[in-house]
Amino acid sequence: MRVIILAGGKGVRLAPLTDVIPKPLVPIGGMPILEVVIRQLRHYGLRHITLAVGYMADLLQAYFQDGSKWGVEINYSYETEPMGTAGPLSLIPGLDDTFIVMNADVLTDLNFQALVEYHKTHTAVATVSAYERQVTIDLGVIVKDGDHHIKDYVEKPTTTHLVSMGVYVFEPGTLEFIKGAKYLDFPDLVKSLLGIGQTVNYYPFDGYWLDIGRHEDYARAAEEFNQFRDQFHLWPDGPAKASPSS
Repeated sequence: MRVIILAGGKGVRLAPLTDVIPKPLVPIGGMPILEVVIRQLRHYGLRHITLAVGYMADLLQAYFQDGSKWGVEINYSYETEPMGTAGPLSLIPGLDDTFIVMNADVLTDLNFQALVEYHKTHTAVATVSAYERQVTIDLGVIVKDGDHHIKDYVEKPTTTHLVSMGVYVFEPGTLEFIKGAKYLDFPDLVKSLLGIGQTVNYYPFDGYWLDIGRHEDYARAAEEFNQFRDQFHLWPDGPAKASPSS
């Protein structure tokens, strides 16, 4: 099965670190976060990988090359200007079977084979991996009425939301909504699919997941990586080995 990894963004929320290296090369546990992802994919038998690149693409290609060090086949799709999260798919030929799309900065112990099996047994044109995330507002929140009266006062409330993990499974039919797109994000693609009555499922996941796009999440990932390292299935060298370039 083909896996498309979105690795072309500038990672502005991690600046100034990403001023000198692309976000997929930001290190976690002694290796780039994208190397962690590639090792996990290989563990689950997913060896055909396309990196959709843009920002500092030459550094990514210099590090990962053809993927043979990790027992995978890597090729590259280049965008010359930002195309959003879904737009880059329009540049990639040969997506004529079920395929996975994911962000390059996801740290998770998601079982990719279980995700694909869920997608295939729950008929849908697309499946979005989803995680329940608690969000705390670090302020006192005022509950008001229409006459400027305070009805309640809640200190630092926490709410729970079902959020996208940045890992998707798509059928080739979704590409009809992406063809020729100069810029398209996944929420707009999903809304288009829903708008014509297509079924889009979500895959509930309750394991380990972090999007390391923000400094606070990156710091947490760096702190927790070794604690959960055995769960990440860092094929081929196992949980205690360094990257193959060392």
